[in-house]
Amino acid sequence: MVQYHAKRLSKTSGSGGKLKSSADKKRAHIGGFFARTKVLRPDDVKPGQEPKEVRKTFRSKGGKKKLALDYALFANVTGLDGKTKKMRIINVLENKADRMYSRENVITRGSVIQVEAGKARITSRPGQNGVANAVMLKQ
Repeated sequence: MVQYHAKRLSKTSGSGGKLKSSADKKRAHIGGFFARTKVLRPDDVKPGQEPKEVRKTFRSKGGKKKLALDYALFANVTGLDGKTKKMRIINVLENKADRMYSRENVITRGSVIQVEAGKARITSRPGQNGVANAVMLKQ
């Protein structure tokens, strides 16, 4: 559901008088839909099809376009030596945004994922820029 981000907690002022809104709700104050970027699992792919990442474009403020990563297969992982490699995402281990996201394999910024070389933390926002970037964690 789209969220409206300009809400006041109380309809009264500090002294008890009622507050009247000086402006109506604006379209610019409405937030967007949550992309729910998921890890592409083997059972998500139809038989006979090749697994590939799915991206969607949507319009943002000012007519700009944003890319949302719907299904992630790979992440650009920067190792402890500073070199970046493209690695396959195996699983979501931990997600501090919501405990259920790790069970549902939803990737957000800050989630810990299992890649081919070990554990990594997502540093990009895959639902807003269309790629999953990560850094390796010390083991």
